[in-house]
Amino acid sequence: MTLDIVCLADRPELGRSLDEDFDGAWPPFMLWDPMGTVYYGVAHDLYPEFVFAAVDPADPARAVARAYAVPLRWTESELPDGGWDRMIQRATVNRLTGADTNMVSALEICIRPDRRGTGLSAVMLAAMRKAVAELGYDTLVAPVRPSGKHTRPELPMAQYAAQVREDGLPVDPWLRVHVRAGGRIERVATRSMTIAGTLADWRRWTGLPFDVSGPVHVPGALVPVHCDVAHDHAVYVEPNVWVRHRL
Repeated sequence: MTLDIVCLADRPELGRSLDEDFDGAWPPFMLWDPMGTVYYGVAHDLYPEFVFAAVDPADPARAVARAYAVPLRWTESELPDGGWDRMIQRATVNRLTGADTNMVSALEICIRPDRRGTGLSAVMLAAMRKAVAELGYDTLVAPVRPSGKHTRPELPMAQYAAQVREDGLPVDPWLRVHVRAGGRIERVATRSMTIAGTLADWRRWTGLPFDVSGPVHVPGALVPVHCDVAHDHAVYVEPNVWVRHRL
């Protein structure tokens, strides 16, 4: 497969494809993390050099994969429990205050549903690593959403992430891609994303009844969603896994 991987700064006309051609790429509830709007609402305009698209020359107006990252300043010794949400928050504050950035956080690598299973995730990660290094950064971090964790929602993330094969590589396919690319697993981001809604919201997002208080297993969720019928709300707190790439 021959693909062109470009940044949005060079191909701004691809922004529409990145918005419109990835319907169904994520479970609907995943689109309702409030911090997502803070980033995606401005990413194409404010961070175009950190937005990447893979394009098939046979169909150059449509992206077959996309990747998003954001520059920020992080000097703390540990990467945060807040994971994905915290990276967007810090990057936004840094941009508003004019702080010098010293690292980049990946936020998403997504393959168009009809192109999955073709090895594009590894290609996009390699392209992101290369582009970030060329922009002068020596560190790329990623709050990784392990691709197989949704099949083990009751297993604590720390135990899941620690599972390795006989060759020493992670059992999880997406973590394995990161480690093969040179990434090092550091720790679990215990509250990387928080998505809350009324029970009506969750019924609309999932098609499930949400009529009994307690944990609810939602397809695509990495851990159970906590449902409270008496107070008419449910909350999903997703853990991710921090991976650090030295470039």
